[in-house]
Amino acid sequence: MVSERWTFARAGVAAVLLASVISCGVPPATPSAPAGKSVAGEAPAVPVAEARKLLGTVQVAVRGVLDGYDRDKFPHWKTVSGRCNVREEVLKRAGENVEVDADCAPTSGSWHSPYDGETWRKASDVDVDHVVPLAHAWVSGAKSWDQARREQFANDLTRPQLLVVTDNVNQEKGDKAPDEWKPPLVSFWCAYATAWIVVKAGYGLSITVPERTALAGMLDRCR
Repeated sequence: MVSERWTFARAGVAAVLLASVISCGVPPATPSAPAGKSVAGEAPAVPVAEARKLLGTVQVAVRGVLDGYDRDKFPHWKTVSGRCNVREEVLKRAGENVEVDADCAPTSGSWHSPYDGETWRKASDVDVDHVVPLAHAWVSGAKSWDQARREQFANDLTRPQLLVVTDNVNQEKGDKAPDEWKPPLVSFWCAYATAWIVVKAGYGLSITVPERTALAGMLDRCR
C-alpha cells in the first residue's frame, strides 16, 4: 500500500495530486461502443508543476533484483468488451481511422509513435508499451503485490501507462528506467517523465536516486 511506503505528510500531498489526475475523468468501458471505436478513455494530462510535486513524494530506494520475476505474474491484455482486449483497445484509442475485424484485431489505420515521431500504417509495426515496464515494476516494489494488483497494473487504461510505439524502439527500451533510456524524440521527454511519475506514484513504486535525477532533468524540458 502507498501509505506503507510514504510518510503521512507526503501521502497527503500525493493523494491530492492523484485525485486531481483521476478527477479529470476516464469514462468506464461500455459494451455499446461502435466497432472500431475505443471504449477506453484517454489518460488525463498532468501539469508539470504537479508532476514535480508528485516526484518529491515518491519513495527513493535501491532498485531490487529480478529474482522470482516472470512476465506471467502480470496477467496482461485482459478482455475489456466483447472480443476486445486491453491491447486492442489501446490500438483503437491511439490510432487514426482504425478498423477492426470480428475478433477486434486492427485491419487498417495509422499510429503515431510518440517515442520517435514515426507514423505506421500496419499494426504489426507497433507495440503497446508499458511506460513503466513490468520487470522494472517488479524490482521497484511489485514483487510484494498479489496477482490481482499486478494484473491491474499491466492493464491500466486510466493512468498514462500504455502507449502505442514503434516496435523496435520499444525493444531498445526493454525494461530500462529513464536514467538508462529515454525516448529518441527529445520533445517527448516532458510527457514521458510525467507519465512515469504518475504511474509510479499511483502504485507506490520506488525510484532510485539516478532515476529521480533523470526524471527531474526531463521535466526541465517542459514548456
